[in-house]
Parts: sequence; C-alpha cells; structure tokens
Amino acid sequence: MIVEKLKRLKALFAEMEQALIAYSGGVDSTLVAKIAYDVMGDNTLAITAVSASFLPEELENAKLQAATIGICHQILETQEMKNPNYTSNPVNRCYFCKSELHDTLKLLGKNLGYPYIIDGVNADDLNEYRPGIQAAKERGVRSPLVEVNITKAEVRQLSQQLGLPWWNKPAQPCLSSRFPYGEEITASKLHRVGRAEVYLHKLGYKNLRVRSEGDTARIELPPETIQDFILNTDLPRLVNVLQDLGFIYVTLDLEGYRSGKLNQVFQ
Repeated sequence: MIVEKLKRLKALFAEMEQALIAYSGGVDSTLVAKIAYDVMGDNTLAITAVSASFLPEELENAKLQAATIGICHQILETQEMKNPNYTSNPVNRCYFCKSELHDTLKLLGKNLGYPYIIDGVNADDLNEYRPGIQAAKERGVRSPLVEVNITKAEVRQLSQQLGLPWWNKPAQPCLSSRFPYGEEITASKLHRVGRAEVYLHKLGYKNLRVRSEGDTARIELPPETIQDFILNTDLPRLVNVLQDLGFIYVTLDLEGYRSGKLNQVFQ
C-alpha cells in the first residue's frame, strides 16, 4: 500500500511540473521536498521561513537536509511578530502565522513563476486542531501528503525506505506553541524557551518541550525518561541555567510530554 501511495505522490508531482515548497526542515516537508525534487528536479524550490519562533539550530538542520537532497533552498524572513493578532496568542494564533507565511510565499511564487505552493501537512494533521491549515487552504496551497492520504507513520516509513537519515527526527513545532493561549508572545520569551530546549538537547534529551507560563518553565519529557532524568541530571545546574535565561521557577511535568497538550483546553 505504501508503494502505491509513493507512486501516486510521484504522479501528482509530475502533473505539477513546477512547485515552490514550504519547507521547515521537519520530517514531513523534507519528504515532500525529497520526492518533489526527484520528480521535478530544478523546477522545485524549497523555502524556509524564519522568525523569532524558529530555532537557529533547526535552520541549520534544514540547510543540511536540503543540501543532502540536492534541492535549491532559500531563506526568507516572515513578519508575524509584527501582527498583534499573532503576538496576543489567541487560540487561532497559527492561522495568522500561516496567513503571513503563505501570503509571502504566494507573492514569491508569482514573481518567480511557480504555479503551485505545496506544504508538508500530512493526513493525520487533519485530525488535530490546526487553524493554520485553513489559512493555507484559503490561499490555494496544496498538501500532497493529504491528497495521497499519507499518515505521519507512513511519512517516517517512506523516509526510512528512501534512506533519509532524519526519518525519526522528533517533531519541532514553532516555539510559540510553548505558551498557553492568551499569554503574550515576545521575541525575548521565544529566545529563552529556545535556549532552554537547546540546553536540554545537549544533555541528550531530544523529544521534549519547555512550556513557558509567566516566570515558570515546565519541562516535559517522554514518561519513560523521567526517572533517568531525575537521577542523572545535575538539577541545581539545570535550574541555574534556566534562571540565567530569565525564568524564576523550573518545574518538571510528571505526566510527561504529550503532543498538543496545550490544546486540552478544548476538550
């Protein structure tokens, strides 16, 4: 079945002939970039949008992955942080982020002669609360993984089969997702959350979140790693590092990491 889906995905790209890709460097958009480039070659262009909510380390990863694929890759800055509809952090914050992104990409695509803008939304994303998907639809963005009904698990399966070394890369949504709805988002808050997560990454914990609420940092780790973290981490040192970043309180979420946890307010 996965072989048939890959065949359909390639046929879809062959029909497009030329496309601009919204490429974050995540496993989904990177698979789209890989297959699109394999089919359309230099008629594809991967664009990574950067702002204060995008980790510099993730940009470097995106550059490396694009170079490995061979696809032409460009960086552009988006200005969602200038939009109070975004920084006030309403429940549909992502709508305003993706509106900014795809308005920018649509104009770029028009100027460069690309008839299609495509993204890395997969079939499972449709089952989650993602207001940004609506913004993309309103602007005519196509989601090839959705059109072929490829799930997140199948994205990883295909990536592994194609020999992509990042096939099991943890999801890394934008840093604004670390704040409870209604708390204002600022560049300084995004920076301290990002630096806190990078510090924990260097300790060997990759799939995690540092949730920020006021002056409190709440660390979320996979449940099976919590005991190891408590026993083997220099906790006073960790607290000092996060306090130096601007947090006052540092806590550990005993439930553990769960994707979309902040969306439980809708349940």
